[in-house]
Amino acid sequence: MNKKWEVYEEKEQLIEKITKENNLSPLLASVLANRGITDMQDIQAFLEPTRNDFHDPFFMPDMKLAVDRILTAINNQEKVIIYGDYDADGITSITVLKQFLSERGLEVGFYIPNRLEEGYGLNKQAIENIKNQGYSLMITVDCGISGVDEIEYAISLGMEVIVTDHHEPGEQIPKCLAVIDAKRKDNKYPFNQLAGVGVVFKLIQAISIELKLDEKEFLKYLDIVCVGTISDIVPLVDENRVIAKLGLKLIQVTKNIGLKTLLNSIGYRQIDSTAISYGVAPRINACGRMGAEKEALNLFLTKNLQEAREITTKLNQYNMERQTIEKAIFNEAVLKIEENEKDKSCIILGSEGWHHGVIGIVASKVTDIYFKPSILICFEGEKGKGSGRSIPGFDLHEALTNCSTYIEKFGGHSMAIGINVKKENFEKFKQQFENYAQKSHIDDIIPIIKIDKGIELKQINLQIVKELNLLQPYGEANKVPLFLLCNLKIQAIRSLSEGKHLKLKLVQDNFVLDAIGFNMGDQVQNYMIGDKVDLVGSLEVNSFNGNDQIQINLKDMRKSLID
Repeated sequence: MNKKWEVYEEKEQLIEKITKENNLSPLLASVLANRGITDMQDIQAFLEPTRNDFHDPFFMPDMKLAVDRILTAINNQEKVIIYGDYDADGITSITVLKQFLSERGLEVGFYIPNRLEEGYGLNKQAIENIKNQGYSLMITVDCGISGVDEIEYAISLGMEVIVTDHHEPGEQIPKCLAVIDAKRKDNKYPFNQLAGVGVVFKLIQAISIELKLDEKEFLKYLDIVCVGTISDIVPLVDENRVIAKLGLKLIQVTKNIGLKTLLNSIGYRQIDSTAISYGVAPRINACGRMGAEKEALNLFLTKNLQEAREITTKLNQYNMERQTIEKAIFNEAVLKIEENEKDKSCIILGSEGWHHGVIGIVASKVTDIYFKPSILICFEGEKGKGSGRSIPGFDLHEALTNCSTYIEKFGGHSMAIGINVKKENFEKFKQQFENYAQKSHIDDIIPIIKIDKGIELKQINLQIVKELNLLQPYGEANKVPLFLLCNLKIQAIRSLSEGKHLKLKLVQDNFVLDAIGFNMGDQVQNYMIGDKVDLVGSLEVNSFNGNDQIQINLKDMRKSLID
């Protein structure tokens, strides 16, 4: 598929200013300018954030109310329960709050709904069971802002509720003791993109301030907070960047036995945001997807090394099971697409027997490959439950709002949704959605690669490329910087891993560069030695046998128009 290359406009004077004021290379200065980080103080906070860059937690809505109520519960040794979500953000949120309160002398219970049987969020049956166990205070983490009716029910049973959440509120917010969510309309907190575990971190920071505790009493949880934050794919800017940058340092020396054991099992040489996103997060999330949500929490809570090893083994097994199921569904989906759906503006598939705990991942892969919005539905009898993913430029949530005639319910945002459709209405819904997609001119949307700067090989060296690491950790809203190199001559080309990957040696003005194109092995047949190419990719250092060499990680490549 052809992709449009867009290079950021060169801001020469601004780049020169950033370079001189901060003693940085023009290459790094260009990337910072593209991200709108131009003030000297902002640059310092972005490149080297410290604990002083955290905002005052008491600016968050209802924070003082929540802190006072929790301190009362601690003093009176009340029966308190934490109600959290089953994904990595929810699991880490429960871990942090439970352990922090335990150290303050309050042992609290927890409840995690089963993804396959209960779904996301609060439900009345769970609340009734919680009340019957004698709990007087319920604290929600990573959920609750949309549970208006459920919280009203909890209050009617005689419980008090504190909500901590980071999702968008509806027209009404729950009428309970406190609702801590920086996305509230009356919010005055300077950053509203925290993950659920980030909101919990602000809560324990506020409690620590109120109790006049040493900063280390809440900062020591940054390793777990970092895992939840990176796993939830929130923008890694502002406080999220502080959490991720400081948290990754703490992870290197983590005292959490479960996290340490899990890290040792995933096989990543370097523990960075990639290791968390692709190594740790999938294993935590696999528990929830496979209906074993408590295992990951038990891993983070255990103090016993042998237990940590046993649970880690289970997590790895759940993840392999998830991968096997996912691969089978993906292969079946691709077969259906190639047979009947390839030429349509969107991809909507339904099937009996698909596991609704993993179809969201499959939908994401389908969208990535075909660059089309996709919705996958699994049927159980007459009921259909599914997930959808979109492409930039097409609002999936808005589309479903306009195609809701045959939908039972749906939720989510512009890029990802969950949906329920009865089997008898599936084909009608599919036709309605396809008509909407065509009228939206979705076929005119072309994938865009945003390029930070065009460079020549002679402009880069190991020191400059290593300096780019100051931009880490990478993630949402802080993507890996991409560079354009034009008119490079192919000196050597081959495929790796049975044709899966592409390996190149390129030359420009007697400067040589190695390139690796993951999952681009099929491109080997389109090029030959001596061809001139333009390419887009990220610069990295490849260390092998003690030698460091610059390598470009390819994102796209085409034959050069310049001879």
